[in-house]
Amino acid sequence: MERVIERFLEYVKIDTQSSEGSSTMPSTMKQHDLASLLEKQLGEMGAEEIVYDKEHGYVYASVPASAGCEDAPVIGFIAHMDTSPAVTGAGVNPRIIEDYDGKDIVLNEEKQVVMRIADFPELASYRGRRMIVTDGTTLLGADDKAGVAEIMSMAEYLMQHPEISHGKIRVGFTPDEEVGAGADHFDVALFGADFAYTVDGGRLGEMEYENFNAAGAKVSIHGRSVHPGSAKDKMRNAILMAQEFQSMLPVAENPMYTCGYEGFYHLDSLQGTVEEAMAEYIIRDHDREKFEKKKANFLRIGEFLNEKYGAGTFEIAMKDSYYNMREVIEKHMDIVDRAKNAMRQLEVEPVVSPIRGGTDGCRLSYMGLPCPNLCTGGGNFHGKYEYACIDEMETIVQLLVKIVEQ
Repeated sequence: MERVIERFLEYVKIDTQSSEGSSTMPSTMKQHDLASLLEKQLGEMGAEEIVYDKEHGYVYASVPASAGCEDAPVIGFIAHMDTSPAVTGAGVNPRIIEDYDGKDIVLNEEKQVVMRIADFPELASYRGRRMIVTDGTTLLGADDKAGVAEIMSMAEYLMQHPEISHGKIRVGFTPDEEVGAGADHFDVALFGADFAYTVDGGRLGEMEYENFNAAGAKVSIHGRSVHPGSAKDKMRNAILMAQEFQSMLPVAENPMYTCGYEGFYHLDSLQGTVEEAMAEYIIRDHDREKFEKKKANFLRIGEFLNEKYGAGTFEIAMKDSYYNMREVIEKHMDIVDRAKNAMRQLEVEPVVSPIRGGTDGCRLSYMGLPCPNLCTGGGNFHGKYEYACIDEMETIVQLLVKIVEQ
């Protein structure tokens, strides 16, 4: 278990940033750098049934059942290898704080990058703990290389301790989760688990089995460019019409103003000219009925503006991305209870809350593999203020072992 931090520091220095605009799978070939390393390390620890899907970038392996536990349920653990496109993952230079004082952390003195308690008040609760932070120029990669390191460390520990009774364990590492494609080519049949856990959450004790219902929408706005000197009653400014569309969405249903179970419309990008503009949105809600109403309202706004400006002025392409896995998990609550009981054995109080996003697990649950999400010990994901707590990561390795113990 003590190897988890060594592994983590090795993994975060490998740039595995995925790409939104790519048409390949994985979206960036550099993700193979970590995948091939994991394949090698799994072989060195004695794992079995190792499969490296070099076409798509997945890695699968097994820890065989201990003697007498061959008929126990097969439990899977899954983490993603890629990091977010939001902030660079190249040249990650992690720093360990051995005894955090609970105050502001200067990440980069030269660039004056400071992680302030005023901005991130939860940091104060880590006083006296061992922390890993960035140098203020990149993300850290705890999302989800903390999960990768924890699963690998669990597998190695079990291989080294055959006296621990457990059924067969399957581990899987996926590419492109951050761009919504992590489950696209995941081979559920090959994986062969009865149920699984993604290890892709936040601080110790957190567990999720509810996520957003999600859709993406692209709004194309067709304007008319005319010289502004003679534009009266002729020009139709696509940029201003895009702003008008945004203004008709409910102001309070914006991610800046929502939390918990509250859904939202999020304008993710806007670009254009007077002649043509393109706005990209994501639409989210935990409640399926409210989710459908949000989508219907979005389309209704487009219809209204087409009546105002002329048919075809606004073109909307909308596609569902994933659904709330609670609809699947609530039929298998024993796997949630299993994780809760393991936490309590380690004197960790479970904190169950909805994911305000999605994981590979939500899609895998609908593919026939019930898959709640577990904590990793990280926080402030997708940015230069990302961190991981060493003490929590070490406990999470113990948690994974407790989950599989018979």
